[in-house]
Amino acid sequence: MIPGERIDVVVALIRDSAGRILVSRRLPGRHMEGFWEFPGGKRALGESRREALGRELDEELGIGLLAARPYMRIDHDYLETRVALDVWDVSSYTGEPQGLEGQQLDWLEPAALAEIELLPADRPIVDRLVEVVG
Repeated sequence: MIPGERIDVVVALIRDSAGRILVSRRLPGRHMEGFWEFPGGKRALGESRREALGRELDEELGIGLLAARPYMRIDHDYLETRVALDVWDVSSYTGEPQGLEGQQLDWLEPAALAEIELLPADRPIVDRLVEVVG
């Protein structure tokens, strides 16, 4: 990774029937291991935003994307890289989310997201979720 390089990332907000939101814990050996994050990942060159979202949800959670709408965009600078988060509100999918990469998953109330060790780039998402839920 080149310092200052920008990485385009798709991020999914997935809710259960009780309104809780799915988060996953970064695996040991990965950048910022142990931090919680919203599901998603890097967008491949030439891949549309929605294609990337569907691929990431399939690979990471084993679910099929049916419906989603753009939620917000965030640019965040880490010391070693810049990330451009393309956040989507997923309203419909097939299957049940599973940690296919061995990652821990949890469903949390929007307000509880402020209490966990979440990736810094994901904090604005929580701020907006809590603001909307009120």
